Amino acid sequence: MIGKEIRLERIMNRNTNRTIIVPMDHGVTVGPIEGLVDMKKAINSIVEGGTNAIILHKGIVKSGHRRGGKDVGLIIHLSASTALGTDPNAKVDICTVEEAIQFGADAVSIHVNLGAETEGAMLRHFGLVSKECTHWGMPLLAMMYTRGKKIQNEYDVKVVKHAARVGAELGADLVKVNYTGNPESFHEVIQGCPVPVIIAGGEKMETDKEVLEMVEGAIKSGGCGVSFGRNVFQHADPSEILKKIARIVHNP
Repeated sequence: MIGKEIRLERIMNRNTNRTIIVPMDHGVTVGPIEGLVDMKKAINSIVEGGTNAIILHKGIVKSGHRRGGKDVGLIIHLSASTALGTDPNAKVDICTVEEAIQFGADAVSIHVNLGAETEGAMLRHFGLVSKECTHWGMPLLAMMYTRGKKIQNEYDVKVVKHAARVGAELGADLVKVNYTGNPESFHEVIQGCPVPVIIAGGEKMETDKEVLEMVEGAIKSGGCGVSFGRNVFQHADPSEILKKIARIVHNP
């Protein structure tokens, strides 16, 4: 497992064992939205703010995601769907662990929507990726969401803690789930998941106060960090909001 241990240090803070990850893979799902039109500019701003890692699709890495400046952990996303498809919840595999290694990844990530009609296919893919990650010593981040006809509230602690546990059971090294709204309920999620848990940022919030309160609640609950996209790269000053987030995540 030495390979995983070494690579995990590249996407996490070695002193706090926590992480700030900025997913920037939205271009496949919804196109070049605000904040992700000029990817090199966006990535530079994020890195200057002090993120521990970023999540990209392989094509953006291939086009040159970093040239100079500070280093940053690279997580390559292996799942995709688009908002134009008949079922956006049906994620399919679009990259392999071996490809990610060739592109210089420090970790890989997958997206699973529990409750979706294609849940079985996504879980099967999860199992295969987990096996490959163990073979190659590659850390695996599982983005575990609950989306489908049977899901009434995807922030309900009952479904969130189930999603987190599935991620751990199938071999993820880090699990990303929705924040349940308060430290007390999110602590239930942490208790039931034997691997580190980070929270998703969701839709863009109105104020910095909302963002930082969510971060504080997650860390207070025992969370391992955050994975915020729109609330960072669509912020008026991405570097500044990241510095504020870092003060909570790495200096609680």
